[in-house]
Amino acid sequence: MKLRKQVTVCGGAIFCVAVFSLYLMLDRVQHDPARRQNGGNFPRSQISVLQNRIEQLEQLLEENHQIISHIKDSVMELTDTGAVSPSGHLPFRSANGSWVLPFDGRPTFLAVKPQDCQFSASSRGQADVQMLDVYSLLKFDNPDGGVWKQGFDITYEPEEWDNEPLQVFVVPHSHNDPGWIKTFDKYFTDQTQHILNNMVVKLPEDPRRKFIWSEISFFSKWWETADVHKQEAVRKLIQGGQFEIVTGGWVMTDEANAHYFAMIDQLIEGHQWLERNLGVTPRSGWAVDPFGHSATMAYLLKRANLTSMLVQRIHYSIKKHFASTRNLEFMWRQAWDTGSSTDIFCHMMPFYSYDVPHTCGPDPKICCQFDFKRLPGGRINCPWKVPPKTVVEANVAERAQLLLDQYRKKSKLYRSKVLLVPLGDDFRYDKALEWDQQYINYQKLFDYMNSHPEMHVQAQFGTLSDYFDALYKTNGVAQGAKPADFPVLSGDFFAYADREDHYWTGYFTSRPFYKSLDRVIESHLRGAEILYSLAVANARHAGMEGRYPVSDYALLVDARRSVGLFQHHDAITGTAKENVVIDYGTKLLRSLIGLKRVIINAAHFLVMKNKEFYRFYQTEPFLETVTGNDCFPSPPPPARYLVLFNPIEQERLCVVTALVNTVRVRVLTEDGQTLPVQLSAQWSSASQMSAEVFEATFMVRLPPLGLAVFHLYDSPDSPMTLRSETLLRLPGRGASARATDPLPVRSQQADPQTFYISSQSLTLGFSGTTGLLESIKRKDDPQEVKVQMQFMIYGTRPSKDKSGAYLFLPDGKAKPYSQKEPPVVRVVEGPLFSEVVAHYQHFQQTVRIHNVPGVDGLSIDMSTMVDIRDQTNKELAMRLTTDIQSGDAFYTDLNAFQIQPRRRFLKLPLQANFYPMPSQAYIQDSHHRLTLHTAQSLGVSSLESGQLEVIMDRRLMQDDNRGLGQGLKDNKKTASRFRLLLERRTGASPEMMDSATTSFPSVLSHMTSAVLNHEVLALPVLPKRRGIPPLQTFAPLKSLLPCDFHLMNLRSIQSQSPSPYTALILHRLALDCGVEAQNLGFNCTTTQGQLSVSGLFKSLDLQLLQPMSLTLMHAGAPLANDSTISLDPMEISAFKLKLR
Repeated sequence: MKLRKQVTVCGGAIFCVAVFSLYLMLDRVQHDPARRQNGGNFPRSQISVLQNRIEQLEQLLEENHQIISHIKDSVMELTDTGAVSPSGHLPFRSANGSWVLPFDGRPTFLAVKPQDCQFSASSRGQADVQMLDVYSLLKFDNPDGGVWKQGFDITYEPEEWDNEPLQVFVVPHSHNDPGWIKTFDKYFTDQTQHILNNMVVKLPEDPRRKFIWSEISFFSKWWETADVHKQEAVRKLIQGGQFEIVTGGWVMTDEANAHYFAMIDQLIEGHQWLERNLGVTPRSGWAVDPFGHSATMAYLLKRANLTSMLVQRIHYSIKKHFASTRNLEFMWRQAWDTGSSTDIFCHMMPFYSYDVPHTCGPDPKICCQFDFKRLPGGRINCPWKVPPKTVVEANVAERAQLLLDQYRKKSKLYRSKVLLVPLGDDFRYDKALEWDQQYINYQKLFDYMNSHPEMHVQAQFGTLSDYFDALYKTNGVAQGAKPADFPVLSGDFFAYADREDHYWTGYFTSRPFYKSLDRVIESHLRGAEILYSLAVANARHAGMEGRYPVSDYALLVDARRSVGLFQHHDAITGTAKENVVIDYGTKLLRSLIGLKRVIINAAHFLVMKNKEFYRFYQTEPFLETVTGNDCFPSPPPPARYLVLFNPIEQERLCVVTALVNTVRVRVLTEDGQTLPVQLSAQWSSASQMSAEVFEATFMVRLPPLGLAVFHLYDSPDSPMTLRSETLLRLPGRGASARATDPLPVRSQQADPQTFYISSQSLTLGFSGTTGLLESIKRKDDPQEVKVQMQFMIYGTRPSKDKSGAYLFLPDGKAKPYSQKEPPVVRVVEGPLFSEVVAHYQHFQQTVRIHNVPGVDGLSIDMSTMVDIRDQTNKELAMRLTTDIQSGDAFYTDLNAFQIQPRRRFLKLPLQANFYPMPSQAYIQDSHHRLTLHTAQSLGVSSLESGQLEVIMDRRLMQDDNRGLGQGLKDNKKTASRFRLLLERRTGASPEMMDSATTSFPSVLSHMTSAVLNHEVLALPVLPKRRGIPPLQTFAPLKSLLPCDFHLMNLRSIQSQSPSPYTALILHRLALDCGVEAQNLGFNCTTTQGQLSVSGLFKSLDLQLLQPMSLTLMHAGAPLANDSTISLDPMEISAFKLKLR
């Protein structure tokens, strides 16, 4: 009988799980009537559209339970691990039981220049205010401050402004969330379009009127439907200085969970749109609503040539401290900056909120009377019970005096006589009436103030840049320069609390399914951008431009915008309503499908040996990425080709797992070498394996950013294929596994004895009772390190204030997770990998090590499938307890860009010690550093010396009173993926460690993060009736990229179609060399930041090399094509290239 062979691959399986989960979510929304009443408010039509989209999928899922179970598994076992291509000798087991693998013995070297290590130890530019010190200094008490509840009484002498009048800039704004309570499109239809339509009518009525706008996602949608007259009106308003675009990103990005790739990408998308359509370059940043602020954002704005920025949501104790020391305006400097080149001027708003009651001055009861939308008879009023009054001749003197008193008090908190007063709130100015109410009444107040010299004030409407310009002018400095005696600050502003002990640390984890999906799509987006740019350049080089499907560019744009939209501070944060979350999810999925198409089309062109044979058929793809309906294609070909894409910029030794439907599998390289294969079962439950689907794991060596070709055969003679040995440790007596031949399974009753798995680099110990990790021993380290894993549960408070989407308000310390039955534990061992899987009721923990040299063999691959859908007000945490003497110090990253040292403070409540972890967290002492790398953003803390703890998922039944009006009840079954890396420290003295304001990962740690975040993508070649033309490996790089360079993006720039221009965005990583160097399995060299771009790409000519600002709006002088470019450690730089 002819066995059909099928290759599906784990990378694509994420897609299945994502669709599947969306489907489940819809299913529940649809069939739970109670859900609709409590604020679900779903339009039926929207649901039915989604339901239709997913109907075929539903059918497929119903028919294939086994497929679903193996897809679910494969999402957890996405393996790409280091291995060297073998020389054809069989793997064998040595006398001590460890596997010996045949390797090609290619020597690899690590050549990091000593100069490239100095940055981590060099002295820093001194900051006047260091946020770590501020945290140490403050009491974090909350005394009643009078009218300014969280502050203090402000007094002034009336004659203070006699010599220099107060300049007041009132800045009208409207905060538009691209999705929160309503979807992006619903907000646009109901409110946003009216705001912008009114603006083009109302601003021209008086040249003194001003308005600012920030979200380009909304603005571009409006622009597309606006007629020529409206567009012309906007251009006039911009030229006349009445209308300003601030920041100019696609959204006002979240700064806690967002990855710097996506933060930059949404900023580029917004800025490129502005350049194409308006010719505008934003100068000032405006971030009034993100829940805490990251230093990364300051750096990115600086690199995009913005000169000033504003922030608002910062811990009330910090605001009060900065107000009392008049440090609310400062130069924000990166902690790692050795000079002052990263400084950007930053304004911090002093009070509780960005709404009108909290922006004119310290007393909200008075400021509310100057929000003229709240005039009696309107839909909103003042909670302080004193309504606004229309300004008339009879009351203008008294009203102006009252308002000026607030202005003066607020200005006392700042160092200059120039004052910023925002005037707006969420979705304001959507009715023509409000434009009249605000602008007419304020103009009367300004006219009165300005015509009374004894008031010593000059008040006017202004844009944000009007304010900053006046401030620089008053201080006699150039735009963006540091005014004399203004402080320099370094550090960040997490965690945020807006009142009492209400810390916004829950959203670091809320809706982890989507935080995970976001990163999968970002990795696909980067991969698609790079392959598309290379394919178009290669097609141009071969004179085949006309034959390449450049229509794929539209798919890239769609994905950039969906990913950009999801970086919004109510999207990736997990703080939107359930139907809005579904809308984001649907947009992301549509983009993922489009990106897979771009990748397939580019890969198809690039792996063709003879490009003359290349044909593009829209209806008949050449490759596939594995999705649900590809699980069992027929008729069966004698062999399948598999193309593997390595999205990282270094050579990769790795293990790839494919799903096959026979145990007689043989894998060959492009040149016909047989590869060792480890064959394992697909498990449909803790103790039941599939008889139809098997996992074939094999070793490959992939070129950087390249595509390699492999053949999979159904071959009775496959001596290099070895079967995994599986042991089931079962809790009860007499329990046994249902083993299906052809794979051997043993079972035994579990005992409390520690048991071990080993590879050439690591030996891991596991608890016989829990099946969870207990210790790590590196082969070259005599010392075994305790690393004990536990799962913990947090409840929420019994009092009125409970945890919700934003807030984490636990009911005390976590309690150990417990269940009645002991877990079923599966131990799998083999030549390429060994793993331990522990099955619990609410999670399944997989810990895997790869028996290969290099990056992938040096860390532990962990994934946790969490399902807490039957829990009520519970949060599940994973805790690692070690004997590392870390004290109260730990380290978390900011946006996967930089490391921020943290300290645990006992004076703070438990929830205040949690921080965002977009990519990693570590603890260390003078001997070891233990890093937890993550493939998705989650909240992290170190609550005791030697501990790291991650919140995995949260299910909360109530709203936490921040406007959302829902709890978090739409949890999914979610796979979270990690790499645990234990390193030995060599050059560190303990004293130096704790005072440091900077810290950096090692080169191995940087590479571990890269392989975790950029999976190998597997693209099976679809069988063709006409046969498959010859294929060959595509290796685009002519020379090695230094291993402290990260190629962030190679992003096609659209001027015409297809554009000849590409943006090359590079980030030079900073290295900590005080961690013992290891064999990375590839040649790693550094060059002191030097790179020759013309020598980088094989078979392409470089025709333009032009330094650009980060978002490509400001161009430097073009360099000679053969120039060497130079980057400092931590620097991100962009270049415009023309390749052909």
